[in-house]
Amino acid sequence: MSAIEVLKQDHRRVEQLFGQYREAAASPERKQDIANQIIRELSVHAAIEEEILYPVVREALPDGDELAQESLQEHHEAKQVLADLDGMSPDGPEFDRRVGQLMKDIEHHVEEEEGEMFPKVQQALDEESLADIGRELEEAKKRAPTRPHAGAPDQPPGIKVAGPAAALIDRLRDKLQGRS
Repeated sequence: MSAIEVLKQDHRRVEQLFGQYREAAASPERKQDIANQIIRELSVHAAIEEEILYPVVREALPDGDELAQESLQEHHEAKQVLADLDGMSPDGPEFDRRVGQLMKDIEHHVEEEEGEMFPKVQQALDEESLADIGRELEEAKKRAPTRPHAGAPDQPPGIKVAGPAAALIDRLRDKLQGRS
């Protein structure tokens, strides 16, 4: 599967979770469960983009530094919200407000990636390269953090060290807290 297909699948999964969250408005327990899934999906997705995709974008595209930097800034902002949500109760209006803002921000981010960055990457790289990167992205998911780490490095080489260490701790916490 190409890198673009892998990432678009992730985007569709998060969009499904956003829809489920909207439908679960009356159930705090269901909202918490879905929010935990959103936190996991977005944490993993951000980590693999930061480790694998954005270095490729920087190297392959003439405006790659600018595109990657803008995306990293958006990731940082999203990670802050995810970290806040990870410690909040779903009972109050602040939780819903924060999730609503996250949805808006992520939808904007996805539009930019799919509308601008991904087409440029597809033009710059051949199918074999995109398939290789797709395999790297899938492998990186297995070792990516499952929780937000806004203060952790978001670019190589730091992310290649901090990411797996954070992932180990996250997966232990997930297990202890009964998160899938």
